[in-house]
Amino acid sequence: MAETNAARTGTAEQAGTGPQRQGAGGRAGPRAAAGAPTRAEYCVLACAEAWRDAGEILASPMGTVPSIGARLARLTFSPDLLLTDGEALLIGDVPALGARAEVTEGWLPYRGHLSLVATGRRHVMMGASQIDRFGNQNISCIGDWSRPGRQLLGARGAPANTVNNPTSYWVPRHSPRSFVERVDMVCGVGYDRAAAAGPAASRFHRIPEVISDLGVFDFATPDHTMRVRSLHPGVTVEQVCAATGFALTVPPNVPATRKPTAGELRLIREVIDPQGLRDREVRT
Repeated sequence: MAETNAARTGTAEQAGTGPQRQGAGGRAGPRAAAGAPTRAEYCVLACAEAWRDAGEILASPMGTVPSIGARLARLTFSPDLLLTDGEALLIGDVPALGARAEVTEGWLPYRGHLSLVATGRRHVMMGASQIDRFGNQNISCIGDWSRPGRQLLGARGAPANTVNNPTSYWVPRHSPRSFVERVDMVCGVGYDRAAAAGPAASRFHRIPEVISDLGVFDFATPDHTMRVRSLHPGVTVEQVCAATGFALTVPPNVPATRKPTAGELRLIREVIDPQGLRDREVRT
């Protein structure tokens, strides 16, 4: 373990060396100064870990914290990870959040993107307005589908994502309104529904992680219901259970989410997010 942590630190330090790795304008923002990791930075690291050693697959992060996490993974323990400019280009460098990429690796038109989805060579991290114990996700509407009280994004690509390639979720506000007993509409397919639909839906179905502002969760249980994998520093089991609308599986000894190394913190604060945009998404 000591060797692994040392290797991670060394990789992070090397990846951020030199002026080409500086953030927009080449200047570090106000959060670049040394200091203890914030809750937002623990969340960034947890998101990055979802792509650890992923190889040459496409990362599709949705949201500020997942986007920082994907870039951190690319600069450290997943150097082969494919990133896009958010439109149709694969980028070869890792610019600061909001900055334009200077190196283009390739063209990724919509048909190419769909090909990656259909062949499982993509790991998307989506949001979830609601998510239940089996990982069913809702981003479409709140309330009865025939007459919802609130209209959201719509199902979008969630069904195809979840039955074709790994799909993780990022929920910046962990509460009983987001972690619910039953979602109002299934957009992303959970383990129970994938199994019920048969091999066509379950063969490539996988939800590696759910990350929130309170902790990291997975489905590594016999019945594929949600389990606490780790809690961010300062968060208790009682707190996370009270903020969840269903019974979580809680191991006897819940570990703390891994602390970012000094090199990883420097990359987050000085290179990837010098403007501190992560703190707008995660508040403690």
